[in-house]
Amino acid sequence: MKEYIVSARKYRPMTFDSVVGQTALTTTLKNAVVSGKLAHAYLFCGPRGVGKTTCARIFAKAINCLSPTQEGEACNECESCQAFNEQRSFNIFELDAASNNSVENIKTLMEQTRIPPQVGKYKVFIIDEVHMLSTAAFNAFLKTLEEPPAHVIFILATTEKHKILPTIISRCQIYDFERMTVRNIVDHLKMVAGKEGITYDDEALAVIAEKADGGMRDALSIFDQAVSFCQGNITYEKVIEDLNVLDSENYFRIVDLSLKNQVAEIMVLLNTVINNGFDGGHLIGGLAAHLRNVLMARDEMTLPLLEVSERQREKYREQAKRCKAPFVYEALKLCNQCDINYRQSSNKRLLVELTLIQIAQLTQEEDTPAAGRSPKRLKSLFHKMMGVQQKAASQGAAERPQPPVRPASQHQDAQPVATPPAAKAPSARPALKLSNIGSTFANMRKTPEKTQYVKEEEPRETGEQQPFDDDQLLLQWMSMCNRMPQQMAGLAARMKNMTPHIEQFPNVVVAVDNQLLLDQMKSIKNKVRNTLVRDLHNSSITLELRLARTEEMARALTRRELFDEMRKKNAALDRLCQALDLELA
Repeated sequence: MKEYIVSARKYRPMTFDSVVGQTALTTTLKNAVVSGKLAHAYLFCGPRGVGKTTCARIFAKAINCLSPTQEGEACNECESCQAFNEQRSFNIFELDAASNNSVENIKTLMEQTRIPPQVGKYKVFIIDEVHMLSTAAFNAFLKTLEEPPAHVIFILATTEKHKILPTIISRCQIYDFERMTVRNIVDHLKMVAGKEGITYDDEALAVIAEKADGGMRDALSIFDQAVSFCQGNITYEKVIEDLNVLDSENYFRIVDLSLKNQVAEIMVLLNTVINNGFDGGHLIGGLAAHLRNVLMARDEMTLPLLEVSERQREKYREQAKRCKAPFVYEALKLCNQCDINYRQSSNKRLLVELTLIQIAQLTQEEDTPAAGRSPKRLKSLFHKMMGVQQKAASQGAAERPQPPVRPASQHQDAQPVATPPAAKAPSARPALKLSNIGSTFANMRKTPEKTQYVKEEEPRETGEQQPFDDDQLLLQWMSMCNRMPQQMAGLAARMKNMTPHIEQFPNVVVAVDNQLLLDQMKSIKNKVRNTLVRDLHNSSITLELRLARTEEMARALTRRELFDEMRKKNAALDRLCQALDLELA
């Protein structure tokens, strides 16, 4: 049995011309080979699977070719090219920096740069995934990279350029590789399928290209998987089944049903998609991408932006003619909002269903708004059901017995009765006012006087003489502090730390810690007294402010002191600490 080689290795480009999707870079490299203007260090950057390492090998082979072609390609006939093709070349070294990222590995590599090449002109060192080198390894590599021997060329390849030290980047010629387009990937897959004798559908290859996300290596790996599943005949249905891809027909159908406001059919379609194992968030993401393509298909100028097959492009063009721009814009906003809230939602399916319902209602006629304002509720979903109910109601009203009509002669002397106009028929339920159901924002703004902080300077005399105790006094004191104006927030916070008490009823005494605070308290003494008179319902209250004595000042305790006090007061806590050997951190 012949040894099987995966397509990514079997059809790996061996010349610059066979590299797919990097025409500008390969042209630059070929011109450098022809002119002999070679830099001592190159940095190849780009996403995975776009040809960085492949181009590095082709470039290294062309550099050392003894008789390159006029186009800058290697001849594949000289000793250097044959040695490279047979993987026995001593002039080209490859280092995987992901597994050889220490200082010792770099020092070993630097020692090899001292030996000139035996065959060919240059020693080429290809360092793949160079961003994985440690900082110490970068520093050890820096001096040699800055002033390498004349016969040494470094080619660095990386997928994450931002992780490389700026001092390294500044010493290299930088080549940014582009992500593969769907068209380039499809054309390359057609070439591979033709050489392998495999039949295919264009839509199937387009699905593989979209799944690869711009990487040719990924596309070839998915292609091999599809070939194994389809057994040589790649069809659209088998590919979406093998790759577990949601059929694009579902998105076309959702948009068509939304234009017709058929919510029930969309809910059935969503249930089918979920039962097939697809996530609701995946459906919303695919629908958003579909709506974006519909938006691009509305204009011939943006139509080339669709990276789909010709058949799919025509379907997008036809659907775009039926979709108005406002519908597409609003649907995209709803899908984007659902995608943002999907992870945080506790009921993800309900969120997806509500989003699809809202999309299906975008083209529905508006319910009659009141006073020119749009309704803040979901529109009616099933007009047919509403029509049946209204028809039944009108038939019921027609079948009700009507009061007999008296002749005009029988009530000529009766007083005329004013009948209300038909347009102002009494409603079935009385109007509900928010002012009748408790506190509202409007009611909270209209706070009654008794809940406000009293700002009167003159003594307040209400004539009430209700008794009160220290607990009631402290409660009203704290309530007063919480209601004090914003500009007195600092003083209110200090007053909360005071404890007023009754020395001789109804004389209230407040001990203040320092003279500065005492002066501030005296400036509002009458206001405080009037507030206590009103809240405690006693106009005989007198307020005395004085400096606190030394024994009245409580010292602030540390956390450990508070913990020790708790252990003394609670024997159970002390036993728990001893049993578990707990200590306060």
